[in-house]
Amino acid sequence: MPASKPSQRVVSNEDKSRIQSISKMMGILECFSSVNRRLQLAQVAALSGLPRPTAHRMLAALKEIGFIEQEVRSGSYGLGIRLFELGSIALANMDILREAKPFMDRLSKLAGESCHLGVFNGFEVIVVEREEPGDRSSRGLRPSENSPVYCTGVGKALLAFQRPEVIEQVIAIGLKAYTPTTLCTAQALRSELARVRERGYAIDNEEHQIWVRCVAAPIRNASGHVFASISVTGSADRMTDAKIDSLAPLVVQTAAAISRQIGHEPTAA
Repeated sequence: MPASKPSQRVVSNEDKSRIQSISKMMGILECFSSVNRRLQLAQVAALSGLPRPTAHRMLAALKEIGFIEQEVRSGSYGLGIRLFELGSIALANMDILREAKPFMDRLSKLAGESCHLGVFNGFEVIVVEREEPGDRSSRGLRPSENSPVYCTGVGKALLAFQRPEVIEQVIAIGLKAYTPTTLCTAQALRSELARVRERGYAIDNEEHQIWVRCVAAPIRNASGHVFASISVTGSADRMTDAKIDSLAPLVVQTAAAISRQIGHEPTAA
């Protein structure tokens, strides 16, 4: 009696059509960013590469389930509150939040400064967790705060290890000067990111906020991709060059420990 062949699921035309529709919807959602917060129909069609009638039909479907909102007066489209709700749930359940918290608590206590955990959304860094040493308050970043990726410690520790095209995309958006020490030229930022890669950590020298300095290191996932970073942040009078130099190895070690905790296995030298 011949051995039976393993059953193979045949993808029907209906399944293919459904997959294509989902792919088109994802393409439309990806048109929006911190720069393109609101778009007209023609802009969505151009950015997604879809015919205008198709883009309109997909926008209507996304609007119906709360993923897209439309402004009545201008007719422009933007991401809906439902996406924010789902994103908040995803962040709350991320392994990185659960696994990093004890490391952050220890780092904050050892450093005597606040500790931040940031993730990269492709354009900005989002601070998703923060630990404070005791009751000390800080003027640093707050949880869920979006900040520029090119002029913060957690941001540069993330950006330095992204693909070149991602770095160039951030540069193309524009490098706004927040303080006198913000790196505002493409060449200055590229050089700084090269230094970050070489030494393994980033320094924010009052580049985003006056009187705030920090040192940050990248966190890698199981595949080795840098998707998060951790920093020690404090006021400039406490975060001197000497203190940053002494804290840098501790921050790098903590980032490496978190990376291992979530599955990253560094290759042997």
